[in-house]
Amino acid sequence: MIDGQRKVIWSSEMHAFRLPSPDLWRDVLQKMKASGFNTVAFYFDWGFHSPKRGVYDFSGIRDIDRLLTMAEEEGLYVMTRAGPYVNAELTRGGFPGWLVNQRSRARTDDPDYMAAADEWLTQVHAIIRKHQINGDGKGNRGTVILHQIENELALTTASQRRYMDHLYAKARADGITVPIFHNDQGRNGYWVPEDSKVEKVVHGPNDMYAFDGYPGGTCTVGGKVTRGSAAPDWGYYGPGGAKGGASASPNTPGFLAEFGGGWFDYWGSNGGYECNARQRGKRFQRVFYGTNLANGIGIQSFYMGFGGTSWGWLPAPVVFTSYDYGSAISETREVREKAEELKQLGGLIRAVPDLAGMIPAGAPTISSPNIQVYHNKSPETDARFLMVTHKPSNGQSDDRFTVAADLPDGRYTLPMQLRGFDAKWLIAGVNLGGQRLVYSTSELQALTKHAGGDLMLLYGRTQEPGETVLRYASEPRVTVLDGQVTSTFASNGDLKLGYTHGTLARVRISGGGRPDLTLLIGDEAEGVKFWQEGDMLVRGPALVRSGALKGGTLALTGDTRAEEPLEIWAPGAIRRVTWNGVVLPTRAAGGTVVATQPLPAPASFTLPTLKWRAAPGSPETAPGYDDSKWQAIDTRAYASITARPDGQPNMLMDAYGFHEGDVWYRGRFQGTPAAERIQIYYGAGGSGMIQVFLDGQLIGDHELPSGLPRPITTGTATFTLPEAARTPGEHVLSVMLRNNGHNWDLDADDFHKEARGIVSASIEPRVGPSFSVPIAWKIQGRAGGEDIADPVRGVANSGGLDGERRGWHLPGFDDRAWKATVPAAAGTTWYRSSFDLAVPKGQDATIGLAFGDTTKPRSTGRYRVLMFVNGWNMGQFIANIGPQRVFPVPEGILNHRGRNTVALAVTSDGAPENALEAVKLVTLRTVRGGIPVAPVAAPTKPSELKAD
Repeated sequence: MIDGQRKVIWSSEMHAFRLPSPDLWRDVLQKMKASGFNTVAFYFDWGFHSPKRGVYDFSGIRDIDRLLTMAEEEGLYVMTRAGPYVNAELTRGGFPGWLVNQRSRARTDDPDYMAAADEWLTQVHAIIRKHQINGDGKGNRGTVILHQIENELALTTASQRRYMDHLYAKARADGITVPIFHNDQGRNGYWVPEDSKVEKVVHGPNDMYAFDGYPGGTCTVGGKVTRGSAAPDWGYYGPGGAKGGASASPNTPGFLAEFGGGWFDYWGSNGGYECNARQRGKRFQRVFYGTNLANGIGIQSFYMGFGGTSWGWLPAPVVFTSYDYGSAISETREVREKAEELKQLGGLIRAVPDLAGMIPAGAPTISSPNIQVYHNKSPETDARFLMVTHKPSNGQSDDRFTVAADLPDGRYTLPMQLRGFDAKWLIAGVNLGGQRLVYSTSELQALTKHAGGDLMLLYGRTQEPGETVLRYASEPRVTVLDGQVTSTFASNGDLKLGYTHGTLARVRISGGGRPDLTLLIGDEAEGVKFWQEGDMLVRGPALVRSGALKGGTLALTGDTRAEEPLEIWAPGAIRRVTWNGVVLPTRAAGGTVVATQPLPAPASFTLPTLKWRAAPGSPETAPGYDDSKWQAIDTRAYASITARPDGQPNMLMDAYGFHEGDVWYRGRFQGTPAAERIQIYYGAGGSGMIQVFLDGQLIGDHELPSGLPRPITTGTATFTLPEAARTPGEHVLSVMLRNNGHNWDLDADDFHKEARGIVSASIEPRVGPSFSVPIAWKIQGRAGGEDIADPVRGVANSGGLDGERRGWHLPGFDDRAWKATVPAAAGTTWYRSSFDLAVPKGQDATIGLAFGDTTKPRSTGRYRVLMFVNGWNMGQFIANIGPQRVFPVPEGILNHRGRNTVALAVTSDGAPENALEAVKLVTLRTVRGGIPVAPVAAPTKPSELKAD
């Protein structure tokens, strides 16, 4: 109940930290609202805000207060998921880097861990508190309706129960008054509220039980969608029936805090996001999301609604830069086809509030054994809801059948058709505005007011017959304005309309003791052309963002992909229409307002060719390199779960304050005949790597494998040392290690504390008695370590390459001394290119960087690239692993109407076949419209960085 009204919560997730252009947060929120959602869920990443214990930043790209205000302004309820632990395929599952050095066990009641967590919670709760729908007692009120205190905590020890008690008490003490929940990893019954009578579950302090689920089929290597298991009955129609409740907790609402809106992709795959968007897309959503709703799960949040980009060093070892997720809104911010279907389902929820709280109403009679029908009713109004799908629901046959049921207005037999994998939501015996809908075999997308009466938008599958029955006190007048629609009136007051779903039909019904009704009936393709803004329906544009009718002027904003029509149904008189601020010529047409000219298409524009300047970037390999200011490796406290050989110093990068990106080690040893090979045991995350140099010469590199379910994140590299290592005198080892992220802590086993960096290194003979040559090591990583040099871009942006430390990635760096080409060499080579963009004003585009042949998921060459756009680390390309070759860059990071600089840090063994492939700018989407986007302010010159 929200403000006295029962609600179905229809939500999807986005992560503001995966879109480092705050103006574009509003773009995504507007698209979510337009796609039918009434709620948005936000994870907050503790590590994104805290580079060092006691240091927190909520400004700029980390401005949670601004994000929550935007959601309120766009009319969306909010679920906040603040951790301390979140996962989200983030490095360390969202824990800060400095927590890795904490020897106490995370996600328990260990005092040191809880004190650290309380630091974060105190900060983030203070922001959330101001945005609660209940208010904060100080005059602030927003739209936050639910708050999560932990995520997928499956272990249930006494220590963890005390930990959960503490998190709940902390939230309440900090002024969180909305209901509190925990998200169970599957419907396991972990942390069911304490007052539940259910046995064989783990009780917790939270107010509500929520769980997640990711069922469905798969995508094959060729991109073909397969349909796996049927949609699960997690509620009324599953084991235990209605008494089992809509989850494992019968006394609280059915609550799916995460349901598969897609799936993540991983290093080394064939690139499955587009296939994934189809697999968990159109039809899947109707079948699976609809089954959840029919089972009484009245709170659903789809993960993800917008995935975004795991830019910089955000990702956990399993995932690469793109976090598109196959979601309804793509990484490029395109509204996918699946978002259009969600808009239709969300429209039903919006139009019929009786859906909230529905319960089973008894099984109807079905003429086909291939079909099942979930028949529910509102306990208050007796309105009926019939979800029709195959039996099992992943069936794909073509069936024609009837459904007979006792409905509120009598017993009726509904003729139906179901072609392939599909489901339909039908309503019956419901009051809609001033109308009485007896039943319809079409689905309802919108209900609003028009011309002093009611307006309904119905849709169905192309070329399928449909019928709609309305109840009247006397025979009304039926006028078919457009299309082929038949009507008959029965003595019991039923007006039956018959038609075939196709191009838009328009019917006006007057009299009969009810307000006038305008019926719009079409197929799905016609339905998705409509957008609802308040009490208005708008047809035609690719997207309608907002609409406000004031003083006879209707101001609309939105996007067009091409020249597109515009037609408006409104409850009041419209004398003037503006589209994105421009007055449109219009005319009245049959009760609507129609633009007499198409809305304009986006203008074409060209992208410049990138011209490069280059410089060598691995001075650390030179024997005479000055490392006097580097930290010496010592025996400081060791907190990792990774075992190390007895007597070894602590070589892990985290121990020295380097938690993200690349680190360099330099080790000195005395040459000896025993120096025949070197073994290095290291941790670097999935697809992480090391390069090892001796006295300036590469002696080898090593790459950790990728893949699922868990990538191999540690390994041992063995290299044969050259003859020079056996000559007397001092020799210098230089080791570059790329850390591709820390593990998550899904099983609450401190897995995020697995080693990153070198664990142990030994110089030894290949055969004979085992002994090791002493090595004196030093380490260097990101400038400033935990006192980061660039706090504006933050912890995710920078690692420890020499060029990063010197600011070579910044747009204001003076590269005039660089050459057009440099000799191929092992290590890292930097490339820079500056160029101007001129995207037309009033146009929204997504531009990206493309590497090599984008039709293939990987190259034969072995090299990897860190790409910096105007100083922002926008991701990593690994040519021989893939699958990502195209990297979107959001506006705000990329200056669409001015100067830009791209810097590439390319690491390879220097072999010609492992050289950088062609790199170009590509336009990934363009529309006329969008919203104003300001460049994200950040340091531009090395002199603007904090001193190391």
